[in-house]
Amino acid sequence: MNEPKTPHIVISDGESGLPYSKGLMASQVMVTGLSPFRAYQVAEAIEQRLREVGAPSITSAQLSDVAVRVLEEVVGDRYAKNFLRWRDVHALDVPLVILIGGATGVGKSTIATQLAARLGVVRVVATDAIREVMRSMLSAELMPTLHTSSFQADAALREPPTRATEALVLGFREQTAAVAVGINSLIERAAVEGTSIIIEGAHVVPGFFETHAHEDRIVAVPLVIAVDDEETHRSHFVARDASARPTQRYVSGFENIRKLQRYVKSQALSHGVPVIPNFSFDQALASVIDLVMEHATERGAELRAVGVRTRTPKGRTS
Repeated sequence: MNEPKTPHIVISDGESGLPYSKGLMASQVMVTGLSPFRAYQVAEAIEQRLREVGAPSITSAQLSDVAVRVLEEVVGDRYAKNFLRWRDVHALDVPLVILIGGATGVGKSTIATQLAARLGVVRVVATDAIREVMRSMLSAELMPTLHTSSFQADAALREPPTRATEALVLGFREQTAAVAVGINSLIERAAVEGTSIIIEGAHVVPGFFETHAHEDRIVAVPLVIAVDDEETHRSHFVARDASARPTQRYVSGFENIRKLQRYVKSQALSHGVPVIPNFSFDQALASVIDLVMEHATERGAELRAVGVRTRTPKGRTS
């Protein structure tokens, strides 16, 4: 005999009264910083808790409360707190603009990709792409620093200073100032369209991009990733696919890359931008998520205080 099917638990105020989905709940729980596997385990625990209650339907608000309690019990207060923070941030009708800077090879792209997957942000733009577009419009004769790598920008200066370290930073600043035009355009577009975005790259340097002009329309979260240990940083280039990106060029320019990291960190310090150490990817990603949640919650409270509207809650987990 066939065993009777377990009845679905319907989210009564969700879209068309669809049933609870572990997959969709897991995607929401991932915003707390949990891995996909652990988030799915939490989603299973939430489903089990709902079945123990025995109700055939539940509202999205009630489901959220159950999720918070299960998170506290299964993985701890930190993740439950992030879940609550994200619920409040999502209710705001304001996009997230996350800006991730750092020197070449510190893990910006990997963190940005994983962060986008956790937060459900579909737009991720690398400053290398912005620079490539600008190269097609501005020739090497007109803007030579645009046509070199960030850690080789000193070689493109028409009149370099006498000290080599000054030349490197001067060339990089010139290059960054040009790319920042594109970064600022993306920030403005996100504000106008109301679309969240993650912008990452070596040219996301504190002091060169502008978010204050749009502070009433976006929640901006700037940060810098750094690898303080020199050998760990060097190992990131050895692990790269040499056929995709020439490893030797990074290895030969490693000292300049380290110099630029020191410069970007000093810019972050002077502009009050957090620096996240990447000595462990999982821990770095968790720290970035904590920072985004904390910053977004604070800005959310400020925006609510001035009357920014909020979204009507929906049963996203239905």
